[in-house]
Amino acid sequence: MNILLLSAEVTPFAKAGGLGDVAAFLPKAWEELGHTPIVFVPKYGNIDTQKYGIEPTNIVFSVPISSWVEYGRLWRGTLPDSNVPVYFIQNQDYFDRQGIYGNPDGFTDNDRRFLFFTRAVFEAAKALNFKPDIVHAHDNHTAFAMALLKSQYRLDPFFAKAAGVFTIHNMAYQGMYDAKRAMEFTGFGMKSFYTGSWFEQYGAVNSMKTGIMFADKITTVSPTYAQEIRWAKNGEGLQQFLNERGGDLVGVLNGVDYTEWDPETDAAIYNTYTKETLTSKEINKRKYLYECGVPESELGQNIPLVGMVTRLTDQKGIELLEQTIENFLSYGLMRFCIIGSGERKYEDFLRYLARKFPRRALIQIGYNTNQSHRIIAASDFLVVPSRFEPCGLTQMYALKYGTIPIVRATGGLADTVQEFNPSTLKGNGFLFANYQRREFSAAVRRALSVYGVKPYWDALRTNAMECDYSAVRSGKSYIEVFRWALDNIR
Repeated sequence: MNILLLSAEVTPFAKAGGLGDVAAFLPKAWEELGHTPIVFVPKYGNIDTQKYGIEPTNIVFSVPISSWVEYGRLWRGTLPDSNVPVYFIQNQDYFDRQGIYGNPDGFTDNDRRFLFFTRAVFEAAKALNFKPDIVHAHDNHTAFAMALLKSQYRLDPFFAKAAGVFTIHNMAYQGMYDAKRAMEFTGFGMKSFYTGSWFEQYGAVNSMKTGIMFADKITTVSPTYAQEIRWAKNGEGLQQFLNERGGDLVGVLNGVDYTEWDPETDAAIYNTYTKETLTSKEINKRKYLYECGVPESELGQNIPLVGMVTRLTDQKGIELLEQTIENFLSYGLMRFCIIGSGERKYEDFLRYLARKFPRRALIQIGYNTNQSHRIIAASDFLVVPSRFEPCGLTQMYALKYGTIPIVRATGGLADTVQEFNPSTLKGNGFLFANYQRREFSAAVRRALSVYGVKPYWDALRTNAMECDYSAVRSGKSYIEVFRWALDNIR
């Protein structure tokens, strides 16, 4: 099966969140399963072409935008540890700038940038003579690929037999654009835009809705999230349309690339280890604490280390952390380490914690891939108290590293973490149902109560490390969806 994947992010070249990871691990899994994937991503100005061996090709192609023509050039690289080709679409006007989206408020021309990219992918595929069976678009940035495939490119023999699959990573980001601009750039024109049309929501173009309505099949990144978004609380205004397409909506749990996330082979951590050599996990903890400034005289203290690797946004439950963490730190019940960046108010709160508890609150503002590996390997517990979480990957990473997740039972967190039962020694973590300070604190206390206590602690960590949330497993599920999509158009 020829699979064309287009995404605004692909790890390690361009990443702002979990989208980039998924766009990288799925093609590698498909290749392993015997399929032929290729990946398209914009050539952003901050991509290190030399580091990743990305080279220009001689392919320059035209891209029809409304009544005029623009141009793109292809660069080529490969996903690490694979033979999967990644094609970078170059256009200096749109992508030769720092960053992906222009955080925090976004570039003012994001509509034009990503509509150009989406259209360019079709023209680039023709230039490469790659005839896809599946066009797989991710999130609002590339959602218009579904509409283009079903209309303007449906009459092109090159794409006539291709099915479109649209994956929703986060309903909160829908790509709302001014109709007059967006409809012109796509070539559909205002004649196709009216109240109730597949493009329209609240008088604006809604890219997410467009993808949902035009796709042959729609996936989300976990089974629980696929159900949650069909209700008003999580549907972000699109629940009506998701229910209309309910027969074509399926939740496919994300997976982890264990070639990158495996404590037995991870070059980023201080000491590799397995479930049989968990004493080396303790070495990771001690070395991490020492590097963070904890005096050697305190390294022998038997205090649990609770970690967090996250974006600092309301979605991630930082509000609950604000309401609870000081109490645990004040009484010396834990040390807390975190790496993340985001909203200024949350960054300021973490700096305050670092000042108040310099040896117990180990704060890193920003993001560093190696440090995220080290925190997960060093920590005893990982907290993910999200207000909502379509899937989440950090809890899956943590399980593989014997780091016990404490999570809210929502989305993919509910699909991957099961409450530990000391009576049966079953389960791999701790959950709380409602987004409330009291419930979060109770889950943390339950977790801390089994820390280091035999036989509970040994069983809990073994259960965690034996979980299989591999990318290949996820990739197989997507292939089933792709076959289902192709059956519908034949």
